[in-house]
Amino acid sequence: MRTGATRSGRGRFGWKAAALALAAASWPAALYGHGGHADEPLPFDALVLVFGMIPWNFRVDILLVLVLATAVYLTGWSRLRRQADGAATLSGLALYLAGIAALFTALVSPVDRLAAERLSMHMVQHILLLMIAPLGILLANPFAAVVWGLPAGVRERFAGLFRDGAPLRSALSVLTLMPVAWTLYVVNLWGWHHPALYQAALEYWWLHDLEHWLFFGTAVLFWWPIVNAAPLYRPTRPLGARVVYLVAATLQNTLLGMAISLPERILYPFYAAVPVLEKLSPIQDQALGGGIMWVSGHMYIVPILVLIARRLIAEDEAVNAAGEGGDGGLGTVPRHG
Repeated sequence: MRTGATRSGRGRFGWKAAALALAAASWPAALYGHGGHADEPLPFDALVLVFGMIPWNFRVDILLVLVLATAVYLTGWSRLRRQADGAATLSGLALYLAGIAALFTALVSPVDRLAAERLSMHMVQHILLLMIAPLGILLANPFAAVVWGLPAGVRERFAGLFRDGAPLRSALSVLTLMPVAWTLYVVNLWGWHHPALYQAALEYWWLHDLEHWLFFGTAVLFWWPIVNAAPLYRPTRPLGARVVYLVAATLQNTLLGMAISLPERILYPFYAAVPVLEKLSPIQDQALGGGIMWVSGHMYIVPILVLIARRLIAEDEAVNAAGEGGDGGLGTVPRHG
């Protein structure tokens, strides 16, 4: 049974992570904005066009998946809300919807169209798939709501897939081990940014779709040991292990950004052949895209600070609880002999 203190800690982490998601979603606009004259074009005019002239990518298959995921969660959340206080929280609802919104923005909005024409926008899309969407959904801890959102005939069979000893649960238990999840995440990330595979993904839509879902899937595995969501609750990992895990992710993300932004040659010729949307040459666009990936690595620092803050708060609470014992916790005299 999970204690009230654990649930309280999870709530604090959830709200701070929600703030992180909002900040992460807004930082590209601040990055691209500049203080030039009013008649000067933005260095990344695509942001101005995103919800205007650029057509939306209304893929029926993607929309059906997102609508189904939202409908099942909302149905289960409503049922749990009616059954027991605290079983379905507003913060969980907000986090889940934020995660779905990030997927929608990355895969359906004009962001997807622009990502096919500008590497820099492709990096924004990757951040949504790697950091914002998986974190929002996992922090919502949606398993119970999803189970209760399914039809009665399906619910028991679906829940059975995650019972102790079930093959799927056993596989997920291995895939969410810290060394395994970190390795899968990093190898997948670097592999898809290799010029040959990246170029192929831009040329074949089915390979591009596979890239996106592998980004999201490996990111879910990567964040699971940090969030520790159902149905794979484990004893809390040591703070040091989680900090090292996230610092290592920061370093590899920074190295990848450097590998993209520093070369003075075009890594991905596909972008050199597309029509120009703004006054950025392909090499400048590549440098900007690598810079976005480089800067986004610092987003891993925020969970580190949250984890450390939670540890300090827990220690303070323990000290205060001990101090509230008789005589300020000093009344017990050890016996000798």
